[in-house]
This record gives sequence, C-alpha cells and structure tokens, in this order.
Amino acid sequence: MMLRARWLLLAVAPLLVLTIFVATPTPKPADQQAAGQSESQGAAKRAEEELESAEDLLAKMPPGLAAPDKKELAHQILGSAMNSTKDWRTLYGHIADSDDGDGYCGGVIGFCSGTKDMLVLVESYTKEHPDNGLAEYVTALRAVNGTDSHEGLGAGFMEAWREESEKPAFRKAQDRVRDTMYFTSAVDLAKLDGLGTLGQFIYYDAMVFHGPGIDKNGFYEIRERVRAAHKTKAEGGKEKAYLDAFLDECRKVMLEANPDQDTSRIDTTQRAFLRDGNLTLKTPLVWQMYGQTFRVS
Repeated sequence: MMLRARWLLLAVAPLLVLTIFVATPTPKPADQQAAGQSESQGAAKRAEEELESAEDLLAKMPPGLAAPDKKELAHQILGSAMNSTKDWRTLYGHIADSDDGDGYCGGVIGFCSGTKDMLVLVESYTKEHPDNGLAEYVTALRAVNGTDSHEGLGAGFMEAWREESEKPAFRKAQDRVRDTMYFTSAVDLAKLDGLGTLGQFIYYDAMVFHGPGIDKNGFYEIRERVRAAHKTKAEGGKEKAYLDAFLDECRKVMLEANPDQDTSRIDTTQRAFLRDGNLTLKTPLVWQMYGQTFRVS
C-alpha cells in the first residue's frame, strides 16, 4: 500500500515534464499547515530548477537505471513491492480500492483516483483517443480528485479500466505518464546527487511510494531533509552512508504514517542490496518482499 500526498497538478509541458503537486495533508492548525506547505513547495520548486539547469549535464551522463535492462529490473522489484509479482506487465489492468484514502488505484504504478495521477493519465489518453472506454469518466475523476470517493465511478469504471488495459495504446499511455511523473525526475535527481543505479532506484521507489507532492513527507521534502544533514556523493560524501540515511528517513516516514506498515521494500530489499555493496544493481539478484523470495538471474 502506497502512502502518497493528494496532489494538484501545477506544471504540464507538453504532457508532463516535472510534476509538482499541492498536497491536502492530514488536518492540522492552519499556521502549521501553511508553513509546512510553503517549505515543501520550495523543495519541489528547487528540484525543478535544479533539473532545468542541468539538462545539458544530464544528457551526457550514463543511462544508469534508464538503461533498458536496468529499467526492466527496476519495475520487477517495484512490482514485487506493489503487488507481490515480478511480472509487472500484468498490472496494467489491475484496479482496486485498498481503503488507504486514495480511492481506486490501478495500473503499472498504482495511479489513484484521489491523487491526481489517474486523472492526468485518463485525460491525456482521452485527448489522443477520444472514443476510449474511460472517456465518459473524466468528469467524475475530476470531481473525486483529492478524496476517496467512488461517486460516478464504481463497477462500470473498473470494468472499463480493465478492458481499456487490453489495448496497446492505453498501456503505452500508462508507461508514458509513469515515466514523466515519476521515473525520469527521480533518476535524474539521483544522478545529480552522484548516485549509482541502486541509488537511482531508491529515489524512484521513494517517489512512487511517498509521491511527488509538496507535503512535508513527499519525496522532495524527504530528499531535502536528508541532504541538509548528510553530504551526497556529488558533494564529496560517501554514497553508502548517504543512502543509508535516505532509507532511514523514508522508513521513519512510513512508520509515522502507519506504525503497522510493512517496510520490506526497505528492510529486506533496498537495504539488503546496499549492505551487499551492490550499488550498480548487478545481477543475479535475490531479495525478500513480505516474506516471499524473488530472484532475477
């Protein structure tokens, strides 16, 4: 189950480049909420500016996690965390409500009706394919965004999602939105922090789980908190020490939100790779997720 901020999209160009979201956090005193959002919005904005100013540098860097074989591996690991399967391509048509406050979640990255990314996906897909089976639900998705409501969706929407997911065009749309909202920004920021392939995956997993929101516990805020206390490799720090600290912060946030949260994705997966010194995610690879063993040869 993912812990994500509820988002309001601020930047779209041409489909999405870097997506920054305004969170709807757990209610708290207005002054604390405003201060927290202001600080976190600054973290997201600084990350956007960092990426924009480094476009030429990033273009010259090795692909890292973006190399086809490593990207495939990344999604096998992520699939094991999201739905206990390495076969992540079986997830295009998956859709359910996990009662986590995010409404319906489905597809290869867990697009959610309550967290804007499902709406972005369906809107962009409908723009390209106006007669698709999900088009009639765009208005309802706009209305329930930021809530866990099913109003206007229900069984008909779920069936339409499954049917549409049989089409290559919708699968391609899911991949595109996944990459533009999550993968590319996370990997590029990790590269700028001097992190290798494992570090790039750790950032990507954190972006997926915690969300690219401006809530204080979204990815950008977590990254800034860790960087304030620990030097990145790009700043002359030790890569393993920095990643240990980053994982510590991610785990802390997970348990603060839900003390019963299963932290396998950190404890017996990412931390295990780091403990083994596998900073390049070299295969063969073995990891544990929720007590189940996964292997990639």
